Amino acid sequence: MALLGTSKYAQGIGLGGVNPDLASERQTASFSVEGLTTVLDGGAEHTRVRRAVVEVIERDPVFSRENQYFQTQNERYEAAVRKAVHLQKKMHEMGWREDGPEFIYIYRAVAGDVAFLLHRVFMRSISVLGSDEQVAKWIPLATKHQLIGSYAQTELGHGTYLQGLETTAVFDTTTQEFILNTPKISAMKWWPGDMGRSATHTVVFAQLYVHGKCYGVHPFIVQIRSLRDHSLCPGITAGDIGPKMNFEHIDNGYLMLQNVRIPRENMLNKFCEVQPDGTYIRRGSQKINYFTMTTVRVSLLSDEVILPLMKACTIAIRYSAVRRQSKLNPGEEEAKILDYQTQQEKLLPQLAAAYAFHFVNNYLHKLFDRGYKEIQERNFNSLPELHASSSGFKAMLSQYCTAGVEICLRACGGHGYSLLSGLPSLYTKILASCIYEGENTILLLQTARFLIKCFAAASAGQPVPQSVTYLAAVKPGKCPAKNKLDFLNPDIYVEAYQHTAIRLSSSTAAKLQDLIQSGVKKHEAWNQCTVQLVQAAKAHCHYITVKNFVETVEKLENKAGIQKIMKHLCDLFALHGIFSNAGLFLHDGYISGAQMDMITASYLDLLGVIRKDAVPLVDAFDFTDKSLNSALGSYDGNVYQRLYEWAQKSPTNQQISPAYENNLRILLCSTT
Repeated sequence: MALLGTSKYAQGIGLGGVNPDLASERQTASFSVEGLTTVLDGGAEHTRVRRAVVEVIERDPVFSRENQYFQTQNERYEAAVRKAVHLQKKMHEMGWREDGPEFIYIYRAVAGDVAFLLHRVFMRSISVLGSDEQVAKWIPLATKHQLIGSYAQTELGHGTYLQGLETTAVFDTTTQEFILNTPKISAMKWWPGDMGRSATHTVVFAQLYVHGKCYGVHPFIVQIRSLRDHSLCPGITAGDIGPKMNFEHIDNGYLMLQNVRIPRENMLNKFCEVQPDGTYIRRGSQKINYFTMTTVRVSLLSDEVILPLMKACTIAIRYSAVRRQSKLNPGEEEAKILDYQTQQEKLLPQLAAAYAFHFVNNYLHKLFDRGYKEIQERNFNSLPELHASSSGFKAMLSQYCTAGVEICLRACGGHGYSLLSGLPSLYTKILASCIYEGENTILLLQTARFLIKCFAAASAGQPVPQSVTYLAAVKPGKCPAKNKLDFLNPDIYVEAYQHTAIRLSSSTAAKLQDLIQSGVKKHEAWNQCTVQLVQAAKAHCHYITVKNFVETVEKLENKAGIQKIMKHLCDLFALHGIFSNAGLFLHDGYISGAQMDMITASYLDLLGVIRKDAVPLVDAFDFTDKSLNSALGSYDGNVYQRLYEWAQKSPTNQQISPAYENNLRILLCSTT
């Protein structure tokens, strides 16, 4: 019996009714789609609020994304600014507050297509790093948009390695000011969003110098444009860095400072302060200055990493249910491409990963909420774990999801390459997540450094953070599975992931120690182990993700078929990870070749099981057609008609080609 429960909200406005091939997929759902949507949202009330926000935004023509694929960079930027300004008016009109329940859904509703996104990071920096007085001064101004903030950390010559930043801030005791400078071209701030044309203020990260002594990187609030006429302030050189693969609507910029003076009170000083006489006072860990970026990494996972994969899965799976190609059985009609095992093997592991990452994102937010409360109480003990977790999961999820979106694009064949499919823009957008807010390889190495330290502590019987207590576990010798069904037991595959994570951390730690004991300098020994260190960090994050998925499924209520289908997805995610990384699990004989055959058999069986629910599973993500903005992924499945109608909107189809008069006519009419 089908358990549709699909809301009117989710249904697109069909061009001629819902495609029968897609409708039939929904008729056989084994679970309540509406029930699963509420699970993903965290409850029915959250679903109601999210839908209400989306409905308000999509009803407003200012937020329309129609014809977006045909707009120039300037048109995209101007539209993004217009939407950002209108959004403030809309929030006031609707009574939405930045600390209210609606706010987290607004970004999803506008599909990130608004300006001033770094304004939120500017505010978060002040909230986390600023004193009570600074928060009281700047946050009300920022909240009312009486200024527009940015976040200037990355430089031309330095990104992830913050200690290497070259911008300087020298304290002048005579005037009680900091003097900020860009000493050379590599020190120029480069890439900050909203910097190019919009921002009036920014948080600049610079090396602090007092009485000739360097105290490391600190944050400073700097005004860069006039609040009267938006002209650049004295000593400021700023502009747009030029075209990019995506984010055409964002004015990523550059910033140079020449003897720019700011008052002493503009150094964010909740945890460190320069007193009038130049005395430097530190309260807590200096690493707190990096905490803003740590929180940004976690906050971007949902909207910038996981959501694009969910959208790509929705587009590709719906399209694969209506696209027919070749014949599976002679004499029958052409088959849906989703019925081919190879297509299932491309798309269904990505679908399982989207769910796995959604749940591990919830885990990370709980971890950070707990850590943030401790930091507010000046307890910095959780900082290493928070930094390692944000680094590792940002790297793992962005890398995995980027690959997943590309797989979805390629699985749609030629039509997937069209901008109108929505997939190329998802891909070029998510690709940036592998680079910004920390380059992934460096982030994984930072996670690995934490793992190596914790492995040594755990081996010595010392306490370690909760997320790595498994490093002290006694390692079993062999996997106990006897048949393929055993590998559908979460205890079996969770233990396999734990074993592999421990082995990679322990073997890499041993290699590192052996090199050092042989006389190799520590930094060189570390460099010689970095490939294996990255592998260990990935294994740790993968293990935590699988373990968390299992624990999440166990807590679900066993009704409306939801726990059962989630168990299938969890199994698929776990077995796909083993199937795709067979060498890691076979390496020390923990899993045998025969057992790997069992894993493969169970994995392939699961593809057929989940295929039956593939369309309802993406329907549960609850994206509207306007949110997807895809000719291939609309709810009604009328792919070909929509592709044709959207193509007609191209400006090139609405004018006589100037190339004819200028060149083609001459070519065609020429005589030889």
